[in-house]
Amino acid sequence: MAEMNFISFSRPSIGEEEIAETVDTLRSGWLTTGPKTGRFEADFGTYVRSPHALAVNSCTAALHLALAALGIGRGDEVITTPLTFCATVNTILHTGATPVLADIGPDGNIDPASIEARITPRTKAIIPVHMGGLPCDMNRIWDIAARFGLRVIEDAAHAVGTIYDGNPIGMATAEPRRGSDAVAFSFYATKNLTTAEGGMVTTPDAELFGRMKCLCLHGISRDAWNRYTAKGNWYYEVNENGFKYNLSDLQSSIGIHQLRKQEEFIETRRRYAEIYSSLLANMDEVELPPTAPAGSRHAWHLYSLRLNLGHLKVDRAAFIELLRERKIGASVHFIPIPLHPFFRRFANLPQNHCPVALNVYPRLVSLPLYPAMSEDEVEYVGRSVRSLLEQYRLSRSSAPRATNGLYRVVSKAS
Repeated sequence: MAEMNFISFSRPSIGEEEIAETVDTLRSGWLTTGPKTGRFEADFGTYVRSPHALAVNSCTAALHLALAALGIGRGDEVITTPLTFCATVNTILHTGATPVLADIGPDGNIDPASIEARITPRTKAIIPVHMGGLPCDMNRIWDIAARFGLRVIEDAAHAVGTIYDGNPIGMATAEPRRGSDAVAFSFYATKNLTTAEGGMVTTPDAELFGRMKCLCLHGISRDAWNRYTAKGNWYYEVNENGFKYNLSDLQSSIGIHQLRKQEEFIETRRRYAEIYSSLLANMDEVELPPTAPAGSRHAWHLYSLRLNLGHLKVDRAAFIELLRERKIGASVHFIPIPLHPFFRRFANLPQNHCPVALNVYPRLVSLPLYPAMSEDEVEYVGRSVRSLLEQYRLSRSSAPRATNGLYRVVSKAS
């Protein structure tokens, strides 16, 4: 195998189709939200089988819009997971509501039993996060929501292309107690589908969709690119205290073609995940990421290992640095919410104790996984990880040298 260049943690797959569509948009003279965003929304709604899809400038905006449109606000509580990006919790705070953290289960997703244990009379909604593209146990979550009269907004930032119980995440359903009020997706640069920055929110509810659409653009009563009325194209009305969350046609030009490639992208991610799992199988030093249950599909946005630190001479930080020395970029998903300085005021509240999330955090390592990688690069990463795990393996007779519950490099000799 030829010597590898540095393998970054993520790299987008942008083809000539995205470039040509973007150039066409530039030449059209219409750059902001317009007909191409409308096409992207329609195509995305078809892909996830939802009658209503609203393109926005981020998944953060999608979550905030859904919460605001549902009337979540001061005095309310919203339950979510501690193992997520800060945006999930920030959007709850933006509405004036209080975030409550339910612990995670063995799969890394929010634990339905912990959700139920943390419901109070103030609880108004649940935000489950499909971690890394692995679907949450939505049937149990929907059952809980139905019994307690709660709203459900799915954070599907990692879950474009994820299938749960035979249906795509984001799908609208008329089946009682089997569906969410809204589903928020991310099209950030590292995601399975990218528009550089961007997102989408889907809903089965026409009234909720209308309110989100109004709030999305300053609370204005009609689309900026379709304001022509009998009074002329200058007239509009502000009906809500809205936001500036719209997605531009430039970004949608990329998204239209990224969406058309999603099934191919996900198949490549699945195949690469299988290569990693094959190369790292049957090692006491590491736990492999869980796969989706029968009838569901993991979108493999992330391939996150859990190091078994009691079997290693290194901690997670040292392991990531050793990977970097081998020209491999790795990351961690995520630093639990209670560990961030801004959220420490929540950390000691009984309703936010999440020992499972805090115990798994020091062990998490996400490997590069994206279609722009070559199979040779995937095999190089997998073999390098296996080699390091073998090199820094503790012998059975060795006692681990602990430092604050973690392990530091003892020696660079095998």
